[in-house]
Amino acid sequence: MTNSGVISKTWGEFTPDDVFEMAVLRSEVFFLEQRIEEEEFDHLDRDPDTRHLWLSDDRGMSAYMRIVGNREDAALHGGAELGFGRMVVRKDARGQGLAQVLMDAAIAMVGDQPLFLHAQEYVMSLYAKSGFTAVGETFMEAGIPHRVMVRPAGG
Repeated sequence: MTNSGVISKTWGEFTPDDVFEMAVLRSEVFFLEQRIEEEEFDHLDRDPDTRHLWLSDDRGMSAYMRIVGNREDAALHGGAELGFGRMVVRKDARGQGLAQVLMDAAIAMVGDQPLFLHAQEYVMSLYAKSGFTAVGETFMEAGIPHRVMVRPAGG
């Protein structure tokens, strides 16, 4: 399967097919695989400042993440107002480095700004490769152990 380049859009730029593919991918991983029973789609998806990044192949969206703003909780995230979230890779596309491709593209897009994310503990090493370090204690989010990770300005 070949992947095209990273696609980046705001909600207002989405096509109906983009919305459908994002919903299918995130539902397959978060609801069916991980059995998350909490709200997965939220107001940040439609926020005009949220950037959605993804890769596609002949089967559709193969990897996805979003960049969100969160000024209200910046103090909880080492002062970072921008965060990465909803990182997901389709099961048959894992192990190809797609998450790293998205991370690299997102970091290039936001430049030297400080960043935060809530990492599922088992994938913290992925984010560490991009300069994120864990802060604080483990917490449960959607029934899965997470850690806040931050990447300082100029990371």
